[in-house]
Amino acid sequence: MAPHLIVGISGASGAVYGIKLLETLRKNHNVKTHLVVTKAAWTTIKLETGLSKDDVKKLASFYHKIDDLSAVISSGSFKTQGMAVVPCSMKTLAGIAHGYADNLLLRAADVTLKERRPLVLVPRETPLNIIHLENMLKAAHAGAVILPPAPGFYHKPKTVTDMVNYVVGRILDCFQIEHGLYRRWEGVKPGKPLKSPRLS
Repeated sequence: MAPHLIVGISGASGAVYGIKLLETLRKNHNVKTHLVVTKAAWTTIKLETGLSKDDVKKLASFYHKIDDLSAVISSGSFKTQGMAVVPCSMKTLAGIAHGYADNLLLRAADVTLKERRPLVLVPRETPLNIIHLENMLKAAHAGAVILPPAPGFYHKPKTVTDMVNYVVGRILDCFQIEHGLYRRWEGVKPGKPLKSPRLS
């Protein structure tokens, strides 16, 4: 039976990360995705990607309304491979860190933590104040993985898509899901100098 993975998209900037994650997982027939999107996220998705609600819903195996607390993903008895919140707004982070499960996304995250399943949070905010940092630490202590969307540059990205792919690839790595989104670091061969990219 294919494992189930929950994907939550909240209202922070960076909707493209959540969309790319869904697109990648849609091609992987070994994973069933459960999508839940906050009301603010729908606005961000429209502004940043131009995609409609139907466009996004079609990328997931299952779609759940944000206020449907009777959905299967609200119960720990429903087995999943874990959950990723991509992007994770500071409001959603605060709710997760303090167990304030007043919508389905927050409830699903709370369940993921209590069942000791992987919960990956992709916080998209800068700069960070002490409240943000303390909430990240609190979530991390509870078992969440804090994965800021910080792209690597050793693989010489040439486009924004390359940088997005790197972050999404790192998210998938947390769930041990194979992908080909970026070139992995292979080390430097002895005696071979590093080539620095030219910056304009």
